[in-house]
Amino acid sequence: MGGQRTQSGSSSQSWFSNFSSSALRVKTLNGLPPSGSSSSSSNEGLIRRLGLFDLILLGIGASIGAGIFVVTGTVARDAGPGVTISFIFAGGACVLNALSYAELASRLPAVVGGAYLYTYVAFNELTAFLVFTQLMLDYHIGAASIARSLAGYLVSVLELFPFFKEVIPSWIGSGGLEFFGGVVSINLLAPILLVLLTIILCRGVGESSAVNSFMTATKVVIVLIVIFAGAFEVDVSNWTPFAPNGFKAIVTGSTVVFFAYVGFDAVANSAEECRKPQRDLPIGILGSLLVCAILYIGVCLVITGMVPYQLLGEDAPLAEAFTSKGLKFVSILISIGAVAGLTTTLLVGLYVQSRLYLGLGRDGLLPSIFAKVHPTRHTPIHSQIWVGLVAAIMAGLFNVTMLSHILSVGSLTGYSVVSACVVTLRWKEKAASQFSTKWISSRQEGIICLVVVALSGFTAGLCYRFNASFIFMIVAAVVAVISGGALHFRQVYTEPSGFSCPAVPILPAASIFVNIFLFAQLHEEAWVRFVVLSIIAVLVYAFYGQFHADPTSNQTIVYHRTATEES
Repeated sequence: MGGQRTQSGSSSQSWFSNFSSSALRVKTLNGLPPSGSSSSSSNEGLIRRLGLFDLILLGIGASIGAGIFVVTGTVARDAGPGVTISFIFAGGACVLNALSYAELASRLPAVVGGAYLYTYVAFNELTAFLVFTQLMLDYHIGAASIARSLAGYLVSVLELFPFFKEVIPSWIGSGGLEFFGGVVSINLLAPILLVLLTIILCRGVGESSAVNSFMTATKVVIVLIVIFAGAFEVDVSNWTPFAPNGFKAIVTGSTVVFFAYVGFDAVANSAEECRKPQRDLPIGILGSLLVCAILYIGVCLVITGMVPYQLLGEDAPLAEAFTSKGLKFVSILISIGAVAGLTTTLLVGLYVQSRLYLGLGRDGLLPSIFAKVHPTRHTPIHSQIWVGLVAAIMAGLFNVTMLSHILSVGSLTGYSVVSACVVTLRWKEKAASQFSTKWISSRQEGIICLVVVALSGFTAGLCYRFNASFIFMIVAAVVAVISGGALHFRQVYTEPSGFSCPAVPILPAASIFVNIFLFAQLHEEAWVRFVVLSIIAVLVYAFYGQFHADPTSNQTIVYHRTATEES
């Protein structure tokens, strides 16, 4: 009996030891091919077809959807004309994230993976898998929700024609045939639209890029028409009071509209299909973000100037505002723009998901079928069909709007980790070792500082959310500043050869603080979702990923080392 217990104990200890060593593996950066090589030269790789203009349109297509036609009015009901400041704050927060993405996209530009790949290189295998699972649930629920909204807007456009007026049943549009108290909600049109977009994506990045470019150009033109047509109907007296419910309503509004800017993640995930990734990815990320910010601010100023903020509609504020001014033709254009906007958002969302699954399939963290690339279409066809199938099932059977309040967890946590990746990949370990103590390494000290910054952001966010004493927020901010100072003075940093995020580590640390501050504003169920999904991800990794993953998998990664690193 004693021998059996000893054998069982040693076996469990061995399993835990293997799990720990596997979880801490990183993707190697040694022995990589020279810059300019491409995996598209073989039938197993994607093909480089996307230029700079395509990348910018990709980012705009992922960002500008129903948000510009709906969310602007919804937030304005609380923030008043100050919704413009909400979008400026949110845009500024996203710029912090985008700068980190731009540097990493320049340093590791050659393959798919985005935040997952950056985390795998900078931290470890398990953290990368956790980032993937959190992002993926956001994408799956988001795709299903957008598909239902697209179905509703498409029906509204069809009903502009007398033949379709009051003929199409609600369960074909944005509504559904409900069962079990509304948990199950049957919808027909949403999954059909998802199937059509999946077919387009399976045909090739050239075809899907052409569709995205056309639809994105259409909605941008419509948004510009809305801005210029509405400018002549603005009554500046409607901008007073500018912040009727105070500054807090503006800050709260910025947490809502933050997610209207998240398209730059899609640009980073298109790395393997970009013609000149090191040059074009940073420009595409920052360029698309800038265009989106300008359009959002223009729409906010127009809509709050046309109609008193108290009278803005909840469902279609832009269309209702122009209808109230007798500009019915603009309202029709807005409906068409909403269809185009949602189509591109959904198209790019499905595209990004398939590329993430492709990356994990290559690394062995998911079954190898996800790594298969069609030999002539050069698309990850199995991954693409999988993400389309999951979204179609969710959109066709479930009331996905009930899950909308647990969204955005993956985006905020993923962006925070990406900012941390910039800091850790800049560390010059040999020089930094002079500051290390006997009981903790310089790298561990730096990671602790990053964690403290994140915890300070969460604490400050909770204090703000629950109206705690302002002193507690000040203390949390001071702790974050001290940790940022430790990162700055107790580490030595190198400069990358490509695009360089400014003010490292201060700017990435500020990005982490802001992201986790916003994370604290999410619904409590979103926090539960984060914990539960993390536990599930760890179990999946423990029983599958650790035994199949290969961080040295043959991927064409072009990693531009600094001169110091090379020496």
